[in-house]
Amino acid sequence: MINFNIEKIIPLCNNFGVEITPETIGKLNLYGNLLIAWNEKINLTAITEPEDVLYKHFYDCILFFKNSEIPKNAKIIDVGTGAGFPGLVLKIVRPDLEVTLLDSLNKRITFLNDVIEKLGLNDIKAVHSRAEEGGKNPSLREKYDIACARAVAAMPVLLEYCVPFVKIGGQFIAMKGPSVQGEVALCKNAVKQLGMTEPTIICETLVNDEQRAFVYFKKISQTPPKYPRNSGKIAKQPL
Repeated sequence: MINFNIEKIIPLCNNFGVEITPETIGKLNLYGNLLIAWNEKINLTAITEPEDVLYKHFYDCILFFKNSEIPKNAKIIDVGTGAGFPGLVLKIVRPDLEVTLLDSLNKRITFLNDVIEKLGLNDIKAVHSRAEEGGKNPSLREKYDIACARAVAAMPVLLEYCVPFVKIGGQFIAMKGPSVQGEVALCKNAVKQLGMTEPTIICETLVNDEQRAFVYFKKISQTPPKYPRNSGKIAKQPL
């Protein structure tokens, strides 16, 4: 059993009001061990050193709470969740959240369901779906207070995939690298077409001066029914 030394990030998290309880530590450690074990069977992550998992996966995801007012019992969808980042970490740290993990690869959904079961998590589900199909699904479309994604696609493409899940008044929060300004400059039309405000960008430091950019969009009007388009059109003709 690998010990990911979650205690190292407790003071950092306390600095922005996030409490890491003994129960949280246990669940993050178990999650990390399941991640490493499953990664030998299916490709989940290139980050496998315990110290890197701690800072570049766990702490990275917990930083989501630093500049975001996440209401109690908020509904969050993590689009293109992969191995569960950030959605699973958000749920472990804030058990009150209702979380949907959306991914197009069924092998990853099987892994996520194993983690959910072994950690005994409630009010969380893993959904096997492409984002453009999920965004048209009436049970998912405009049902969420927050949609989030971590480095899934270029910003104009990412907006069309994610914004249809967000209810009016909700937020889309993208986790990106520090050079995101150029991407954001290309998404003015997407912001307008999809019913969002211009974004706010906040950069945070992970470890060894590595930077994580959080890009915040608020939804102010309904997304037109024609969005999201099919993946081919989204890729060839970004908004």
